[in-house]
Amino acid sequence: MLVIIAFTLQMEVKAQDPAFSQFYANPLFLNPAYAGNTECGRLNLNYRNQWPSLSNAYLTYNVAYDQSLAAINSGYGLMVMNDQQGDGAYNRTSINAYYSYKLQLASNMDISFGVKAAFLQEKLSWEKLIFADQINPVTGGINASSLETSPDNNQVSNVDFGAGLLFGYDNFFFAGIAADHLSQPEMNFYSNDKYALPMKLTFHTGLVVNASRGGLGAQRPDDITVEPNIMFVQQGDFKQLNAGMYVNMYPFVLGGWFRHAFENIDAVMVLAGINYQNFRIGYSYDFTLSKIGGSSGGAHEISFAWNFCIIKDSKRVIRTIKSPGF
Repeated sequence: MLVIIAFTLQMEVKAQDPAFSQFYANPLFLNPAYAGNTECGRLNLNYRNQWPSLSNAYLTYNVAYDQSLAAINSGYGLMVMNDQQGDGAYNRTSINAYYSYKLQLASNMDISFGVKAAFLQEKLSWEKLIFADQINPVTGGINASSLETSPDNNQVSNVDFGAGLLFGYDNFFFAGIAADHLSQPEMNFYSNDKYALPMKLTFHTGLVVNASRGGLGAQRPDDITVEPNIMFVQQGDFKQLNAGMYVNMYPFVLGGWFRHAFENIDAVMVLAGINYQNFRIGYSYDFTLSKIGGSSGGAHEISFAWNFCIIKDSKRVIRTIKSPGF
């Protein structure tokens, strides 16, 4: 119940996109330049349940597919995402289309530029909201009516655009930058509001250190590697820094991240995954360190990926930019 009340207050504040802890297990969401960064095709499924102890505070579902087009040094992708907040009181669905172009700068340097076009739809279930004037201060009972004014529209939609750039050096270093909501679409339930979805900027970079043989980069699939990573995200006034690393011991992957929201310490995330042949399965848990504390239940996240080839062009070598699997 408190989540629903808090959600009604949050509606007056600038909204933010959903956040995933397995950043690279949802590559299209992270950066449009990742579209087609695979030998052939790739299917990604993602599920996140944040603060499960607080009546389904945040549930996010995602399905994505991307495909390389080696003949024209390109890639494309499609993604559908659903984000539910406040036990379903607020619901955002997005349908996204991606295109990327790959360019080889040198024998060991590659760059990819990607763009995204999206359709956004937000729905508000007004009957699920509970306001302060509905709560009896003596008994705690809930009155059926409220003095709050219902919105002019319970459903709004708009188009959106994004772009990203990804750079890779050999098989051990990468860096990317992405900009979402370039058009800053207006998503207003009330006609007299003039609120635009703020632009989101993401910078991410990582390095592959070979713990088995020394030096940088994996030379063989069974090499043990350590991959330190940093990610910075800013959307409106909200800023977040993520720092962590992955340890790869084929076919197992272990990871740990620390998330800091500048205004407060947010969470520590731990990850365990399996990367075997063409399949990846990962589970991560967020230990909440912010004021909401352990009573929130943290966050559970599950990812699944399948890389496969329907038709493979044996005459062309597809170059991909090295990135973590999760």
